[in-house]
Amino acid sequence: MTTAAYETIVLDRQGRVGLVTLNRPERRNAYTPRMGAELRDAFGELEADDEVRAIVVTGAGRHFCAGADLARGGGTFDRRTDDEQRTRDRQQVAEGLRAWEMRTPIIAAINGSAVGVGITLPMQWDVRIVARDAKLGFVFNRRGVLPEANSTWIVPRLVGVSRAMELLLTGRMFSGEEAVEMGLASRAVDAEAVLPTAMSMAQDIAENVAPLSAAVTKRLVYRFLAEPDRNAAQELEGRAFWWLGQQADAREGVSAFLEKRPPDWKLSKRAELPFEA
Repeated sequence: MTTAAYETIVLDRQGRVGLVTLNRPERRNAYTPRMGAELRDAFGELEADDEVRAIVVTGAGRHFCAGADLARGGGTFDRRTDDEQRTRDRQQVAEGLRAWEMRTPIIAAINGSAVGVGITLPMQWDVRIVARDAKLGFVFNRRGVLPEANSTWIVPRLVGVSRAMELLLTGRMFSGEEAVEMGLASRAVDAEAVLPTAMSMAQDIAENVAPLSAAVTKRLVYRFLAEPDRNAAQELEGRAFWWLGQQADAREGVSAFLEKRPPDWKLSKRAELPFEA
């Protein structure tokens, strides 16, 4: 079911999965400030909907996202020429919903080329399925700027400092298969199989994974990326497990398994937690 109208993306709901499609195929889905704003709005809408248990993001046509739209030429990255846009950017950063703070799992279906912001944005999401022959690259230093969208924080944590330095400093292109080998993506498949693979994973999460359990798991993983104290991490994880074990979904998960039937989850992914996560 297609929902709210957008100019640069399409938002569909397929059962309990939200499907977001970057929709500027004539420009290889090149990123614009409007696309960024519409992505944030769509994510906010899907996050607020308890019926949506997983989100998939893909690109229209043969490409995922060719990076920033360079139609402005040499001034593409100069925000001084647009005071109104700069103000909007700052407001969106301050008020925007950060992907790693969302409780809904997000899967990137990288069906074709993804460079610049077209690859840094998916780094913020939870799972990446990529076309094995896709051309990928953190090309920022080759354009006179630097990797953004929090990529200088997340990429070293995904692939290690040495490999991250190679990718970020050289801005070289690499394939989807190499992305999997390095740990940037989890699966590389043929281009035509990317979206079906991502949707199958999302539908499995939507039907078989307790929404609140997924939300807490996601929250703890990202929190612990910056937690230096292993004992503190274990203590918080233990409290979360102890609390979830008392909830209705823990009983339902065991009962559904023993009775060999699909689970009927009761708890909202947005339920209030009695611990800081």
